[in-house]
Amino acid sequence: MSDDAKSSKPNEKVKEQSIRYMVEDRHEIIDGVRYDFLSSPKLAHQTLLGNLYVAFHGACAQEGRIILAPMDVHFDEANRVQPDLIYVAKENLAILRDGFVFGVPDLLVEILSESTGRHDKKLKKALFERFGVREYWIADPVYRLIEQFVLTDGRYLLVSTLSEQEELVSPTIPCLRIPLSGVFPGDE
Repeated sequence: MSDDAKSSKPNEKVKEQSIRYMVEDRHEIIDGVRYDFLSSPKLAHQTLLGNLYVAFHGACAQEGRIILAPMDVHFDEANRVQPDLIYVAKENLAILRDGFVFGVPDLLVEILSESTGRHDKKLKKALFERFGVREYWIADPVYRLIEQFVLTDGRYLLVSTLSEQEELVSPTIPCLRIPLSGVFPGDE
């Protein structure tokens, strides 16, 4: 019998040890400037995100890959973001490697929150336009709207501002047709 076996007794209590756990900080880098996420999203944000994912998955799962945040999209060394929803068409799946996105997805979605709204509407929209993301949606859980931007001649054009009574149809992703009536959450 080993010394370890001799020293352990059946009813001996084990003292817990305090250890330090690594907490991954969430941030984005745009044009070399780091932007920290200030807080976690609220329930309405997460419910809207889940509903969009389910609707998107039902429509386009066979045509590409739908990815939920947090997931880094690496445009280049100075630009790394974590959009709420990412879509990569089958023909572009090569940008998914080493567990991340390295390149330009076909569609990105941001859901507005108090702490990120201005950032999503200005900085990230300009960044996505510059790198050539074909379609960008900004979803507003408060006003229950989705702004749909499509890249045309290198610039984003607002093609639709849709309410929950309408259907979102993508001009760049043929499989994508989402009735918005069940996408926005109740009062949360």
